[in-house]
Amino acid sequence: MVGGGVIGLGIAWRAAQAGLSVTVVDQTPGQGASWAAAGMLAPVTEVHYGERPLLALNLEAAARWPSFAAAVEDAAGRPVGYRPAGTLAVARDTDDNAALEDLYQFQLRCGLRVERLRSRECRQLEPGLAPSIRGGVLAPGDHQVDNRALVEALLVACQRADVRLVEGRVAELAVEGDRVTGVVLGDGERLAAGAAVLAAGCWSGGLGGVAAEVVPVRPVKGQLLYLRGPADQPLCQRNVRGLEVYVVPRGDGRVVVGATVEEQGFDTRVTAGAVGDLLRAALELLPDVAELQLAETVVGLRPGSPDNAPMLGTAGPEGLVVATGHYRNGILLTPVTADAIAELLATGRVPELIAPFTPGRFAGAPAGAGGRRS
Repeated sequence: MVGGGVIGLGIAWRAAQAGLSVTVVDQTPGQGASWAAAGMLAPVTEVHYGERPLLALNLEAAARWPSFAAAVEDAAGRPVGYRPAGTLAVARDTDDNAALEDLYQFQLRCGLRVERLRSRECRQLEPGLAPSIRGGVLAPGDHQVDNRALVEALLVACQRADVRLVEGRVAELAVEGDRVTGVVLGDGERLAAGAAVLAAGCWSGGLGGVAAEVVPVRPVKGQLLYLRGPADQPLCQRNVRGLEVYVVPRGDGRVVVGATVEEQGFDTRVTAGAVGDLLRAALELLPDVAELQLAETVVGLRPGSPDNAPMLGTAGPEGLVVATGHYRNGILLTPVTADAIAELLATGRVPELIAPFTPGRFAGAPAGAGGRRS
């Protein structure tokens, strides 16, 4: 397993449960984009025009989250902070309300469960909203998980399932003929393997032995903030979204505010402009943000694909399996990705659920190229 974020750890844990011998190689297991995420499980409010195939996968992932969270907690003996609280998307002004109405109509056409609310109804649900809020859309099917607690629990679950964790960097695939035989680490050490799973997020396309066109993934910078207030006086009860910002409350008084979307390559600098823009947008929705402590600024690099949908399945030389390109839905898609890739590794067959997301769709290659197909 190349990559130790929630995707890689989830696959490793499920594969170990299926009886496979698994090694995860990552310089900082559990860090990266997984640590910097907000943990929203939001297939409804994250729906975008032109992404209906992805919507079906996102909805399936959301449906699996309650059982997945319970299984991880049982395996690790610690909570992951799963909360089925829902999301309230709100409009600051008339223009926002018109845009929200367009989104609401699209959500209805997609068959999603949403409720249009007047401004007063929004403030009844969330009294901390600004009086100027013009209306909203409630999506009760959107949930959240504490992404950092999830990372820590998956690390424990993997260790208890006898997954080997190697803190190091994979320099390249080891290939003989047209078959993957393992990986070569940065210090020259070779690890033999019958299959290699490339789950290194936005760094997946730069691995030696893998052509960039096989895994066309790019970094999309996201800056977000961690605020902190009293746990017994929560800022809000559910995820609150505007057109420019989202606010995610945790049960312990922490509040996540995010996130920018920047095509800045591998830049991981926190910028004053982004911090100011996020705070301004959050204050316009929830004025009490001004009273919270600014506890942490975070930068993550989301792995984006050309169509913003994940790349899941076999690719390149035989024995190479790809699980990257999850973009803004990495935490949400962890259960379906882990289940599907573990099944692929155990059976050699591509599960029907992930067949539309083969990496070969970008290279003109047939689905499942480089391995066995269903």
